[in-house]
Amino acid sequence: MSVQPHVLYLHGFLSSPQSLKAQQTLAYCLEIGLGETITIPLMNHGPAETIAQLHALIDENDTDQLVLMGSSLGGYYATYLSEFYQAPAVLINPAVRPYELWESHLGENRNYYSDEVHVVTRAHIEELKQIDVPVLSKAKNFKVFLQKGDATLDYRQALEKFGAGQCVVHEKGSHSYDDFEQEMPIMFDFFLSRIGENKR
Repeated sequence: MSVQPHVLYLHGFLSSPQSLKAQQTLAYCLEIGLGETITIPLMNHGPAETIAQLHALIDENDTDQLVLMGSSLGGYYATYLSEFYQAPAVLINPAVRPYELWESHLGENRNYYSDEVHVVTRAHIEELKQIDVPVLSKAKNFKVFLQKGDATLDYRQALEKFGAGQCVVHEKGSHSYDDFEQEMPIMFDFFLSRIGENKR
């Protein structure tokens, strides 16, 4: 592979680098020779601290080669970072207005993998609002994978925000995104095409 993108995979709320999609992405990167250029950080802090963590990780590398993958809340963070760095992003069942959903998560929440307790506060909800991207400056930087069977997020919010031309929509499915590994060749073809386009 002539272009070596730096892949930053961002997991969802109460998830982990050990999630199935994160591990499938890592395995695919190893298979295609990108095992040294993928980063899957643990994000277990509030939004402002998480974004600061991600900026620090990104700025350690060549941002021209940055590509973002984000699932659920990670998709919301990836949207902000894509706009900030003008980097291509693949979003998987992304959260579009997570600050609304977090109203029902105020207080203690347990991580699905580590059982660690995460406390959501109203200050965290405000931090999420501060990184919202109401209007995309370059919609072509996004490829969005949605499943109508997502029982956690309404896929129509993402379809409206990103536009039908940027979205791959499947009937049924789940919030975890069924058969995710089958989509990865399409996702990485998109990354390589956008890196080439953005460098011109």
